[in-house]
Amino acid sequence: MTTPECYTCNQEARLNGLPLSERIAFDQLWRVAHAFDTALPGWLVLLPRRHVTAVHELTDAEATTLGTWQVRVSRALHDVTGCVKTYVAQFAEVEGFSHVHFHVMPRMGNLSQELRGPRVFELLRRPAQQRVATDLVDDIARSLHARLTSSSELSE
Repeated sequence: MTTPECYTCNQEARLNGLPLSERIAFDQLWRVAHAFDTALPGWLVLLPRRHVTAVHELTDAEATTLGTWQVRVSRALHDVTGCVKTYVAQFAEVEGFSHVHFHVMPRMGNLSQELRGPRVFELLRRPAQQRVATDLVDDIARSLHARLTSSSELSE
């Protein structure tokens, strides 16, 4: 079920027409997209493909595969960006974005102390000149897509 006023559901409804950055990898239950309006290359969002607004509403199947997706995405980010770790967070509180989604953010070794931990969210909604360029997002999306859809990744 989708909800028309939900940004995520609107994107899901046009999945085949989305750019690769909005559908880096997906299965029947989850979709991975690069975040927009971010100054952090590789900031990903893991989204359930049906409309759900709270983690306790996830089905057993969604819950079972959630951890696997979080680890797969973290491994792919490590391989593609060279990050030393990933942060994973879930809030879904911004108006229009109440659809459950998990932020999976690469924490680079050179990330300043002022932006570590929850302060990394300061890198969202930056002015246009500070955001990750579209061509870099596309490059990252292609690399992550290749990593997340390779036969070796699927068998891990």
